Amino acid sequence: MTTVMRMNRSIGLLLILAVTAMACAAPPSPRGASDAAGSGEQRPPKRITVAIRGDPKTLSAKLNSEAGAGGVPGVAEIAKMLNAGLATDDSKRVLHAQLAEQVPSVDNGLWKVFPDGRMETTWKIRPNVTWHDGAPFTSDDLIFTATVEQDPELPIFRNVAYGSIEKVEAPDPSTVTMTWKRPYIEADTMFTGQRALPMPKHLLERTYLENKEDFTNLPYWNRDFIGTGPYKLKELMLGSHLILEANDHFVLGRPKIDLIEVRFIPDPNTIGANILAGGIDTTLGGRLSLEWGLQVRDQWRDGQLFSDARLSMISAYPQFLNPDPAILLDAQFRRALLFGVDRREIIESLVAGLGPFGHSIIADNHGEWRDVESSIVKYDFDPRRAMQMIEGLGYTRAPDGFFRDAANQPLRLEVRTQATDDTQMKVTFSMADYWQRIGVGVDQAPFPQQRASDREFRATRPAFEVVRQPGGWSELERFYGPNTPLPENSFTGVNRTRHRNAEFDALIDRFFLTVPRPERMDILKRIVNYMTDQVVILPVFWDPSPTMIANRLKNVSDPGDVWDVHLWDVN
Repeated sequence: MTTVMRMNRSIGLLLILAVTAMACAAPPSPRGASDAAGSGEQRPPKRITVAIRGDPKTLSAKLNSEAGAGGVPGVAEIAKMLNAGLATDDSKRVLHAQLAEQVPSVDNGLWKVFPDGRMETTWKIRPNVTWHDGAPFTSDDLIFTATVEQDPELPIFRNVAYGSIEKVEAPDPSTVTMTWKRPYIEADTMFTGQRALPMPKHLLERTYLENKEDFTNLPYWNRDFIGTGPYKLKELMLGSHLILEANDHFVLGRPKIDLIEVRFIPDPNTIGANILAGGIDTTLGGRLSLEWGLQVRDQWRDGQLFSDARLSMISAYPQFLNPDPAILLDAQFRRALLFGVDRREIIESLVAGLGPFGHSIIADNHGEWRDVESSIVKYDFDPRRAMQMIEGLGYTRAPDGFFRDAANQPLRLEVRTQATDDTQMKVTFSMADYWQRIGVGVDQAPFPQQRASDREFRATRPAFEVVRQPGGWSELERFYGPNTPLPENSFTGVNRTRHRNAEFDALIDRFFLTVPRPERMDILKRIVNYMTDQVVILPVFWDPSPTMIANRLKNVSDPGDVWDVHLWDVN
């Protein structure tokens, strides 16, 4: 595999050099910009250029993700720049007040927990918040947003948190109060990018009431997008780029950078060429391999590489609903498959040893690691043991080295992944190679970007899909049975594995209902133990996806995130 990697590095370098001349073909930068706020000063506009690896058709993070089918990387970051929440979270999931004066907490009295287990959270909107079209932003917009989020006829917007809400009320235009039927430990994330960014009632209510089936097809979600964020949509050219201009009336202050051009570039080599030619200041949205980033970094004197390897983990997700082969439902078989893969060698070969080992959905730098580590069932590379376990399931090895069942049918499974994701493709190739060495036949089935948003196709895979998913306890809804994509809900839902177990779902419910940390960590230990013992997913490694940032760009406190983009500046 090391030889293959050397070849890939050489090929990648040649491709970058070969397309450098293409950098000039990028869309032209816009002319003109707003004057410095309130000063009347005439100056060249400050501008930067950003690249995302994809071609989005929507500027809504929820519609982009297609309720669990996956989407174009970078759209969540664009959505944050265009639309502010009552609060926003950074990459460490720390909440910062944005449209609201404060984030509700027990200490400030805005989060109340009652003896019967019910709760109340109150948000107070800052003065003079407006939508980009000048309309006032009020609590009515938040009531409307909650209504859409709770509507069973629009499951693509559904979020598990709203099931705990009893009612949402607006005592006045600047205040919204949520009454909770039961405790919910993330009640302070409502109306944020984690749960649901606010929607403009004055623009969307009529369609919602009169033509709900067309709600998600409105031009509002792309070329007519109106938000409350630090940047406004100036221009959108599908298949090419978009241009954002500073919002003079952003509630936290006008951004320092006047114009941001976001280029849609699916090919990493073309992104690399543009970076080296000085045409791109930063990348957003990830889905770029560390190998690629190191190649660009070594040639780029005008910028740096940043990486956080514990934000998302690359794993093989098994099918738990009518899988083919059916033996995939046997936990012993899934354990054998995990014993059969040398994940440390994959990490060394693909990410230069910089991707932390994927033991569970809790990474070793997460605050809960010490609480749960003892409950994690770990699987070191042991191919002999893997083969013995498969034999124990009634399979025998044929002369060709592959297992067959009692009816002499070969043991074979399919592994899918997105063809445009270099790291996922290489992980798929490596896992398939290891499984074939222990006698399991594998059909690799990469699929094109065009099928990435096909919810039914993604949900009904026969066996495995290699995917990159965020980790941490806050992502437990991705394994929650009621979030399973099924025909009756148009295959919406973020539970990719389609694993459903009533006792496991009850643990997740209890976790989010338990406020005291010691008791909550005891529940998390049980959740992690179940997931690793039953091999609900086959984790490989935490992906050290790179973010490239030009030296001219300053005040970027959280590379790869845009929660404080209004503070960014250029030299």
